Amino acid sequence: MSADAVREHALSLPGAWPDEPWEGDLVAKVGPGERGKIFAFLGGTSVGVKAGSTREEADEWLARYPDDAAVMSYIGRNGWNTLTVGGAIPLDELLEAVDDSYEAIVAKLPKKHRPQT
Repeated sequence: MSADAVREHALSLPGAWPDEPWEGDLVAKVGPGERGKIFAFLGGTSVGVKAGSTREEADEWLARYPDDAAVMSYIGRNGWNTLTVGGAIPLDELLEAVDDSYEAIVAKLPKKHRPQT
């Protein structure tokens, strides 16, 4: 399994587009232009996702995959985790985590900015 597969999946979601808000850090956003919101941090060996609406929900990943899931720096308290690509987490679960993150972020967008699915 490769990070390429996760990146391609994230960017194939309706209305998703790549951005590099910080030099060398690729993210997937949804929503229009400057109002676009990040739903996935696409690192080389990991993916950062909104893993739960609360830190407690997101901690379920840490319990299931203690060696391959971690609280994201700075935004982890808001339910964001870093998941290792190519480790113990199966590809289908990684892709599902990206989908869940996408859906959580899209749900917070104003209706007029949500992609047509």
